[in-house]
Amino acid sequence: MNLSHLCVVLVEPQGALNIGSVARAMGNFGIRDLRLVNPQVDHLGSEAYRMAVKGAPILEAARLYPDLLRAISDCRLAMGTTRRTGKYREEFLFADQAAQLAATLSLEGRLALVFGREDRGLHTEELDLCQRFITIATDDAVPSMNLAQSVSVCLYEMYKAAQSLRSADLRSRPFAGVQELEGLFSHMRKTLLDIDYLDPQNPEHILRSFRRILSRAQLDEREVRILHGMLSRMDWVEGQRQILKERLDAACPD
Repeated sequence: MNLSHLCVVLVEPQGALNIGSVARAMGNFGIRDLRLVNPQVDHLGSEAYRMAVKGAPILEAARLYPDLLRAISDCRLAMGTTRRTGKYREEFLFADQAAQLAATLSLEGRLALVFGREDRGLHTEELDLCQRFITIATDDAVPSMNLAQSVSVCLYEMYKAAQSLRSADLRSRPFAGVQELEGLFSHMRKTLLDIDYLDPQNPEHILRSFRRILSRAQLDEREVRILHGMLSRMDWVEGQRQILKERLDAACPD
């Protein structure tokens, strides 16, 4: 996911504290593009700054728009948040599902996360401008979330999806095949027997635990080579120990 392609759009936000808190949350999750549609308060006032903390540069760089259409005109996709269901409010995505969709689409263009007013949310005509709807699962007793909290939940899921993709990219090297792994386990068996770590009567008991541990790690070919290198060093040290022992035995015969 390209987090630099995500923007947060607040439609007619009414609380400076909320705007500042949103800026801080954006900073927490590496998203910098804040867009305000007809804000009802001064987004550069002292209350906003007090909540923004290190998100202050995001506040200062925020862009203002007279309506939602202009705010999202450069976006490939707009996702509007709402908790209300009914006619024209169907096919909701939970925040984590929206993040999975955004993970792909944000690579192709800018994507907007649109949040409505603290008291009334987004109007139907504003949701008409959004191609997907996001909802956050909450308890029926207190279903409505604070604006800044809603933004934080959505941005957390976006950031988490981006980190998952980044981890997958880091593991783009092919996993080690059966032959490479069996060669490693064979080497491990010999080395650990030589240093008296394994019980020669039942070496597979501990080796099976190593198999499970390393299978969960999903080693790639480079990692297998690193482990071979470690085992080879252990082999060398054990060889030196044996040479020293033989010399001591020869110098001090029984």
